[in-house]
Amino acid sequence: MTKTLVRIGSGAAWWGDRVEPAALNAERGELDYLCFETMAEATVSAAQVRARRDPSFPGYDTYLDDRMRAVLPACMRQGTRIVTNQGWINPKGAAERIVALLRELGITGVKVAAVGGSLITDHVLELADTILENGQPTRTLQSTLISAEAYMGAEPIVEALRAGAQIVVTGRVADPSLFLAPLMFEFGWDPLDHEKIGAGTGIGHLLECGAQVTGGYFADPGFKDVPDPWNFAFPIADVEPSGAVTLSKVAGTGGAITLQTVKEQMLYEVHDPANYLTPDVVADFTQAHLTQVGPDRVRVTGLTGKPRTPTLKVSMGCTEGFIGEDMFFYAGPGALRRAELARKVLQERFKIVKLDAEETRIDFLGINAVHGAATPDNASEPYEIAVRVAARTRTREEAAKVGREVDGMAVSGIAHTGKRVPHQERTREVIGVWSALVPREQVPAHIDYFQS
Repeated sequence: MTKTLVRIGSGAAWWGDRVEPAALNAERGELDYLCFETMAEATVSAAQVRARRDPSFPGYDTYLDDRMRAVLPACMRQGTRIVTNQGWINPKGAAERIVALLRELGITGVKVAAVGGSLITDHVLELADTILENGQPTRTLQSTLISAEAYMGAEPIVEALRAGAQIVVTGRVADPSLFLAPLMFEFGWDPLDHEKIGAGTGIGHLLECGAQVTGGYFADPGFKDVPDPWNFAFPIADVEPSGAVTLSKVAGTGGAITLQTVKEQMLYEVHDPANYLTPDVVADFTQAHLTQVGPDRVRVTGLTGKPRTPTLKVSMGCTEGFIGEDMFFYAGPGALRRAELARKVLQERFKIVKLDAEETRIDFLGINAVHGAATPDNASEPYEIAVRVAARTRTREEAAKVGREVDGMAVSGIAHTGKRVPHQERTREVIGVWSALVPREQVPAHIDYFQS
């Protein structure tokens, strides 16, 4: 029997998100589904780099244990299903780990599905011709390519839910698809019904960034105030078969759900609100109607969509050299003058050591580090300045020169230089992310099932 209402809660908006709001939603949200989104554009590429350097790295979300331990008892007790993309480059391994955690907690008989197929590194150059960002052939990336992940849609998750999976773990899946899949499953929506799928995708977009709908990344003191911002909850969506939704949060939590918070998230990272491309549909937000129906309750109707494209987007991670970075400080009268002289000293010393850098930056944090040359003149003299030095190089050895020269500022620099203690991570590998399109039929999903 088709449900008349499906209640979905957000569990994470990115890899480093807080765990406590997810636990709160699991315990008090009275949810049908709890969905975790933990992958940014570069997450999978970074995971591939780590896997190359560290054979013990399992390839899934490094906070998988923390998140699952926080929500599994309540979710399994209350019958809440979990959908998560914490599988990263190893969804099968993540599913096996969740099964182990369930057994540790004494929870048996739970079916866990792992959705794979998004990693197409070994044959992406055969499927994709052109790099979207610069129009160059994808073959130009052959020597630097380390990973390629296609954005899969909701249908494999729906298949896993139909097979009885209570927990579904995926690799790269488009963020809204994680939330769309339960709606397609529960309401029986046709994958080609672009109006319903567009509405579900819009709902997923509103939920995927977690607290951004409840006041996170929204609060601006004196301009956009929200209560108790230390206690943001993650949003909850009550979805109707028509695609209408009412957004809310657990009572007694901080933040706010208002027309303004919802509108900001609706337009967040959307270049064209009439044509928001996803694997499942081209969503259209331009007909949306928002109504404040109560305190911290906003109803959204009118979300729709257009037929999906014949292609899927693929993100290709490529090695692009290294960054060397360090920092030192000045405080008190004359701090800016000393920082400016220190910049000159380092520029000359980089010439002496023949630093081979594609780009070098010396920024004054609090003065010009964010807006650079566009920073307006400031007549007031700052009392303290952090000098951030960075260079992008082709080799780690060249990148290491940045830290070595900054170390020299401790006793061979300007008066009153405050220097951090040297540490190991002053160089890091740079991973560039490029995009291309591949035929959707060339990216089949596969699903593995496990039992606790």
